Amino acid sequence: MLARADACRRGSFYVNVAAMQKIAIIGSGQVGDALAKGFLSFGHAVMRGSREPAKLQKWKDEAQGEASIGTLAEAAAWGEVIVLAVKGTAAEETIDLLGAANLAGKLILDATNPIADAPPDNGVLRYFTNANESLMERLQKKAPDAKFVKAFNSVGNAFMVNPPFDPKPTMFICGNDGEAKHQATAILTAFGWESVDVGGVEAARPIEALCQLWCAPGFLRQDWTHAFKYLKLS
Repeated sequence: MLARADACRRGSFYVNVAAMQKIAIIGSGQVGDALAKGFLSFGHAVMRGSREPAKLQKWKDEAQGEASIGTLAEAAAWGEVIVLAVKGTAAEETIDLLGAANLAGKLILDATNPIADAPPDNGVLRYFTNANESLMERLQKKAPDAKFVKAFNSVGNAFMVNPPFDPKPTMFICGNDGEAKHQATAILTAFGWESVDVGGVEAARPIEALCQLWCAPGFLRQDWTHAFKYLKLS
């Protein structure tokens, strides 16, 4: 594991990893797999939380690094940073099971999207939220003392860590806590991303919609090998 004083460098940006040693990954799917592998590769300790921890035993046995598994509440209590990587339809109930007290004061990297249990409409995912709300806003209300930051929701899991694009792709983030967004930016920078902060929790509405935009070429043309880039005049 990296020492508390260590830092990692990506280009000219130094990322202090001192506050990111214990990473709780909530979710047992492919997004959780990719991000857990990424955090472990940078020397962090990772605990994956699940309603059924036993189904993650194989992952633990094969993981390279300090890896453990636990219940949802155990992982939330243990983690210094929490990554929420569950189905959108299960996210609100998952917050209840994690326990608001276990989340208080912590950075929650929210990778969820409000994808409904219905087939896409001509390639466009159906959402259970409306245009004037986001899933992250609902989650923030459930755990008001947690520091939610939207991230990792608008690209495929294959590209979440060390994305092989040139120029570097953009991850749009948002949240109400400036320090939490600074910490999320440090993580994203280490993982090979440019971050663009687009505001408070309300900005999760357009960021979550980016998942629909990212998936549309995949459903229509089997094109899943892209990412977004923010361009601006200097």
